[in-house]
Amino acid sequence: QVQLVESGGGLVQPGGSLRLSCAASGMIWSIRDMGWFRQAPGKQRDLVATISSDGSTNYADSVKGRFTISRDNAKNVYLQMNSLKPEDTAVYYCNADLSPYSDYRYKYYWGQGTQVTVSS
Repeated sequence: QVQLVESGGGLVQPGGSLRLSCAASGMIWSIRDMGWFRQAPGKQRDLVATISSDGSTNYADSVKGRFTISRDNAKNVYLQMNSLKPEDTAVYYCNADLSPYSDYRYKYYWGQGTQVTVSS
């Protein structure tokens, strides 16, 4: 069984920083892109940042220069969030395009989400 587990969310003051982590586990044959999405109350889930297996990154305009996505191996991805703003408040979801040993087919998997609240 494949799982993505996020950690690192919490409450932070405007201008502060948080680091989110996501670990993929289970019988995983291969992972291509990994990324972070977020969903604020009453809004759709939006892309925050993605990173490919070769390290190429992509960011939403709203977080460029403030957030940094990274991977330390094939299965872990991180999101360093600096200069946080109240509008960054959302549930943050980890996402991975991966292929399990069960069928070797690539599919998108999601974590359960972690709450980030930016407030004074």
